Amino acid sequence: MHHRHVLSSALATALALGLVGEATAQAKPKEKCYGISKAGTNDCGNLAGTHTCAGQSKRDFHHGDWRYVPKGTCRDLKGLSEEEARAKDEAEAKKSG
Repeated sequence: MHHRHVLSSALATALALGLVGEATAQAKPKEKCYGISKAGTNDCGNLAGTHTCAGQSKRDFHHGDWRYVPKGTCRDLKGLSEEEARAKDEAEAKKSG
């Protein structure tokens, strides 16, 4: 009976550590990175408001669509901040209008 109790405790500890590790991994800071998502892989609505849900982008790497990335990695992915994406949006609107 003692052996069974030890195994149960070990299993419970292993499961708890796994869940804590998973929760910690999910809690890492993230940031929105614009212009890096392929069509259908955006994380939510775009800047223009033409769609409001994940997976609805129609163009690859459009500056108005974004994905969450680990904080500090957006530049490495050649992405834009929200301010930069808005400025690009405004510049394109001036050109076409």
